[in-house]
Amino acid sequence: MDNNYMKLAIEIARQTIGQTAPNPVVGCVIVKNGEIVGMGAHLKAGERHAERHALQVAQANAKGATMYVTLEPCSHHGRTPPCADAVIEAGVSKVVIASTDPNPEVSGKGINKLKNAGIDVEVGVMKEEADELNDVFFHYMTTSTPYVTLKMATSIDGKIATSTGESQWITGEEARNDVHQLRHEHDAILVGVDTVIQDDPSLTTRLANGGKNPIRIVLDRKLRTPLEAKIVTDQKAPTWIVTTALADKQRKEEFEALGIGIIVIENEDISIPSLLIALFNKKITSILVEGGGNVNDSFLRSGYFQRVIKYMAPILIGGESARSSFSGEGITHLQEAPRLQLKSMKQIGNDTKFIFHKSKEGE
Repeated sequence: MDNNYMKLAIEIARQTIGQTAPNPVVGCVIVKNGEIVGMGAHLKAGERHAERHALQVAQANAKGATMYVTLEPCSHHGRTPPCADAVIEAGVSKVVIASTDPNPEVSGKGINKLKNAGIDVEVGVMKEEADELNDVFFHYMTTSTPYVTLKMATSIDGKIATSTGESQWITGEEARNDVHQLRHEHDAILVGVDTVIQDDPSLTTRLANGGKNPIRIVLDRKLRTPLEAKIVTDQKAPTWIVTTALADKQRKEEFEALGIGIIVIENEDISIPSLLIALFNKKITSILVEGGGNVNDSFLRSGYFQRVIKYMAPILIGGESARSSFSGEGITHLQEAPRLQLKSMKQIGNDTKFIFHKSKEGE
């Protein structure tokens, strides 16, 4: 039965992906005498954690109960009090934990606090499934860089536009709706300035039930972003432009007067490592890269990406001058090319969605 209750806790947590950053997603289920007496999830950073939500539902029924939680209860004072203390005070007799917390302020300390209070603790139930829920948080905590997803919509032959630049729409409506769910799940969406100039995109989340807009990030060495671009004028989501020492000071001030954030990399180029450090310092835990071939190439050659999501339409475009999902210099030797693992593949409308992960050793 442990797996059934933990599966429910994982499913509860899954529903909150995209809304808890920079915190992890966590689900909790409390069971007593074979009955569920409390459930909860962490909904937003700064708000009550999953364990406290579940304990509030369970009330007195928590005494002598078993708690199933997807991540080790915290033992330190952050924006909220320690959850381990609340579990102890409620009189829970056993805690079943899926994943330990990689946060050095927490890791193992919550478990030890529970054990020292005489609570029976079991760790590792459905660990793999729970770890996958928090790929972003674990990566962010252990590498001090955001989790990067490269997303592309291509023809069978890997083209993202025809030789004349026509790109709308390669994939169907169902695949495009799925992309909006991805945007909702990420802290930030990133493109190059050429995409802004050519397509004037909104880069917002447009789901039937709303959704969260990611922060819009543009890589723009010389501040060529048009002042009348949608991402500058629509005020639907924050926009940050990452630029360099080459940027004109007056142009920078014009953007700032319009409420646009400017991040200056003190160099003539934007290196991916320096970009990710800057975004980590601003508490960006995840980035969805929807750039063109050159932006994708920069992430490929730097190695700083964790996942590739490809929507492939059943069409062929061809043409040497047709734009590809990756351009630039590319990988020069096959032995240096990252070997990815296919995690899933499914049909979405007439298109196919592939999700590839880099191996953990390759990060």
